[in-house]
Amino acid sequence: MTFRLSAIDPADHEALFALDDEALQRLGARRCIADREHGFPCRVSLEDAKVGEEVLLLSYEHQPHPPYRASGPIFIRRGAIRRDLPPGVVPPYVTTRLVSMRAYDAVHMLVHAAVHPGDDVARELVHMFGNEAVAYVHLHNARYGCFFCVAERA
Repeated sequence: MTFRLSAIDPADHEALFALDDEALQRLGARRCIADREHGFPCRVSLEDAKVGEEVLLLSYEHQPHPPYRASGPIFIRRGAIRRDLPPGVVPPYVTTRLVSMRAYDAVHMLVHAAVHPGDDVARELVHMFGNEAVAYVHLHNARYGCFFCVAERA
């Protein structure tokens, strides 16, 4: 069983970069400049922002389905292009972090959850998708709790 990680679509967020800081604040978002290599993971490009890059920190509803409806903070890099990864590929954006994995079924009920070092994520995704009930898996930063991306069957 193979999987594919999917980035979020930047279309809903691109216009936010044109807003000034005060307007962003009214929306609950914040403009930041990456000040370290490994601390501003972009949910569109599935890679960390480089030092000096502009990012937005905003709330994102990654699970719109009750009863597990959830949102949390994400970073998006200015000008980021949605990354399309080949099946079975887990980028350093994930493999270099401790990852919380939440598997859901077709009616969006939680089936299984686990926490793994990022370099074990590919193996655990194969294991999770070995359960026919699993429709998709959300990956989160286990330390900070923020959503990384979704894994689906490829």
